[in-house]
Amino acid sequence: MSRNFRKFLLLWSGELISSIGGGLTAFGLGVYIFNTTGSAAGMALVTLLGFLPTLLLSVPAGILADRYDRRLLMMIGDGCSALGILYILFVMMRGNATLFEICTGVFISSVFSALLEPSYRATITDLLTKEEFSRANGLVSLAGSARYLFSPVIAGFLLGVSDVKLLLIIDISTFFLTVISAAVVRKGLPSNETEEKVSFADSFKEGWKVISAKKGILMLILVSSLITMFMGTLQVLVEPFILSFSDPKTLGIAETVCACGMLVSAVFLGIVGIKRNYSKLMAFSLMLGGVFMFGFGLRQNVYLCSIFGFLFFMMLPLTNNCLDYLARTNIPSNAQGRVWGFIGTLSQMGYVVAYAVTGVAADALGSITGGGVGKGSGIVIQIAGVMMAVIALSIFPMKSIRALEDSGSEEREVRSA
Repeated sequence: MSRNFRKFLLLWSGELISSIGGGLTAFGLGVYIFNTTGSAAGMALVTLLGFLPTLLLSVPAGILADRYDRRLLMMIGDGCSALGILYILFVMMRGNATLFEICTGVFISSVFSALLEPSYRATITDLLTKEEFSRANGLVSLAGSARYLFSPVIAGFLLGVSDVKLLLIIDISTFFLTVISAAVVRKGLPSNETEEKVSFADSFKEGWKVISAKKGILMLILVSSLITMFMGTLQVLVEPFILSFSDPKTLGIAETVCACGMLVSAVFLGIVGIKRNYSKLMAFSLMLGGVFMFGFGLRQNVYLCSIFGFLFFMMLPLTNNCLDYLARTNIPSNAQGRVWGFIGTLSQMGYVVAYAVTGVAADALGSITGGGVGKGSGIVIQIAGVMMAVIALSIFPMKSIRALEDSGSEEREVRSA
């Protein structure tokens, strides 16, 4: 194992812990809001306001990641994002927090977190060789899945003996560990900070030029944006769907069982990796994911939800690994930060649609059918699953996406020579 890969593991460990802490807060706030309002729309609003800063600021954050020390930006982003959670904790210690106050705290935290993602992805590129990307991507997927794998069951049990304030305190404590890990990795690693400061406008143009140079990357971003819309639907509605016929403890166990699917495939990717046929595997895993999402919303039954949820989440690391590889191997290393910022913004526009529409749609359908928010959530989840499978099928004949795999292989051969 190379020295840089060990540094990556240290950095990854910090993000794993941070992900678990963030998952505790997300779960606790979701249960708190549902118990307070009984509406899927309120939960969706918090999710939307927590996501928007990351979406809107990812491109500027990507430019900063190419102009300034990426590890320092990670430390600032991780450390200052605790301020929003501290605000929510302070409000709750004074009494019940309103929906507006929770949205404010989540928004503040998300603004600083926006600095993290482009710098984190670009740092991985700085540390590792292309041969190590696939293994690293599997571990990164595992860290991202920790908020679904470990956090729900931990939060469910903690809510049985305490309240949401304990979850917030634990989350705040994790920020110190992530900042320390980034500081250790920063030591001894050359800074990417550039002496020549290109204007933001020129950086925007250059980032877009890299993306638009290959039609396949544009198509990948378009497909990703549609996919995130359907994935965001499940993310918003899984809690009101299960809470409509169960309790927080059962919800936590069910979410953890579902997320174990990500653990299985992420561990496999971390050990074995993927060698070829990235575009086909991406399309196939997405198609199956749509089928399993449809099954998730079939009935208000925790066992069926756990089974189909497990299978759905098992597909996500496979899809993300292929998407990440096809994009990463076709982006010049000196433009990684700004390009990942663009990709993050464009590909995640679907989340905005999901967060803005699905909660309201679930409440409306629940009212129309007379089945309440649980029934409405199930119908919306099924519709999203069907559409996701249809889009996945459209990827198979796309030559521009298949060409990314060939060009990425050629670039690796040139660089190794």
